[in-house]
Amino acid sequence: MALLTVATGALLASAGAPDWGIVTHVLVGAALVAAGASALNQWLERDVDARMQRTRDRPLPAGRLQPNDVLVLGIALSTGGVVYLAVALPHTLAAGFAALTVLTYVLVYTPLKRRTPLNTLVGAISGALLPVIGWTAVRGSLTAEIGALFLVLFLWQVPHFLAIACIYRVDYGRAGLCMLPAIDPEGRMIGRQ
Repeated sequence: MALLTVATGALLASAGAPDWGIVTHVLVGAALVAAGASALNQWLERDVDARMQRTRDRPLPAGRLQPNDVLVLGIALSTGGVVYLAVALPHTLAAGFAALTVLTYVLVYTPLKRRTPLNTLVGAISGALLPVIGWTAVRGSLTAEIGALFLVLFLWQVPHFLAIACIYRVDYGRAGLCMLPAIDPEGRMIGRQ
């Protein structure tokens, strides 16, 4: 899904036929960044993942991988992806947005999940930045069009995630995560969204 939104941003930014070289490079770099961010997220949440039915069979809580190996892999993939984007693309702004996406997701959103239900808003920023990476890979600048797409994706992610969180509310509560459905089991606050 992440690569689909990056590709969408790149294709929408193309005037006429897309430059498939740029599209390929942005997808390779974004894949590295996404894999690295996922590894770092799972490294940070290995204790939480072990308490959740849905995630307890992930490689770290299941003991199939060692934490230090995952940390090194996550840093290497994320950094490698950002560097790849900076070197392979004609516009380095895409690399900057990729770095911002990783930092927001790993260093802000992930820790906030233990502290406040507002974490969903921060997570929505990370997700909405993905087409911006694709767009800036092609255009090298921000425009009202990509701003509108960012806003649509940001607004869409909140109810989308809340619906998923409602399904797993017991799991989130057991893990001690501050997801709105876990702390508002009757759904009064969610209904206001």
